[in-house]
Amino acid sequence: MGAARVPREAKLKRLGVFCGSSSGARPDYADAAIALAEELVTRDIGLVYGGGRVGLMGRIAETVVARGGEVIGVIPTFLADQELAFESGAELHAVESMSERKAVIADLSDGFIALAGGYGTIDELVEMLTWTQLHLHEKPCGLLNTLDYYEDLLAFFDRSVADGFLQPEHRSMLLVEKKPAALVDRMQAWSPPSIDKARWIRGLEDD
Repeated sequence: MGAARVPREAKLKRLGVFCGSSSGARPDYADAAIALAEELVTRDIGLVYGGGRVGLMGRIAETVVARGGEVIGVIPTFLADQELAFESGAELHAVESMSERKAVIADLSDGFIALAGGYGTIDELVEMLTWTQLHLHEKPCGLLNTLDYYEDLLAFFDRSVADGFLQPEHRSMLLVEKKPAALVDRMQAWSPPSIDKARWIRGLEDD
C-alpha cells in the first residue's frame, strides 16, 4: 500500500466485510451475517470479502448472491486450492498472499465492516483502522458487535487511550453498532479525524 492519501467518496458503493471462516457456536452470528447481507443489497452496496464459501464468509456471500447483489471475493491461491473458494455468482480474484488479499480488498472497498471472527478478522480490521489513522485512505471502519462479542477488544482500545498509546480521535474512528442499518448509516455520515499521527508523535518527543 502506497503512502498517497486517497480521499473517500460519500457514496458507499462497495463495503469490505471481514468475518470468520467458522459460523461460531451460536446462530446469532450467522443471523447477523444474513442481516448485513440483506442490508447491503437493499442499499445497492456491493460486497467485497475474503472469497471463502465456509462459515460466516460463505453465509454472507450466498445471501447477497441469492438477493441479486454484487459479490467480489479475494482469496489466496493456497486457500482456493483447498476448494474453499466461493464461486457461485461471485467475481473471484485469486492472489498470492494474505497481505495481497487485504490490499486488494482495501482498493475495491469504500469502507470496512468486521463481523465476529478470530485472529484473521481482527488483523484485517485493525490494519484498515491503521491505514485510516495514517491517512493512507479515508474510509470508515465499522464493527457489528453481535452478542457483545467484541466488548473485551473495545475495552482494550479504551485502555490504550487511558495509557497514552492511542489518541481519543483515533479511538473514535471505529464505529460500533449491533444492527446493520445503524452501522451503515453511521458509515455513510462518517468523516475522518483531522489529527495527524506523525505530528502527535513529534509532540510527544518534544515533551
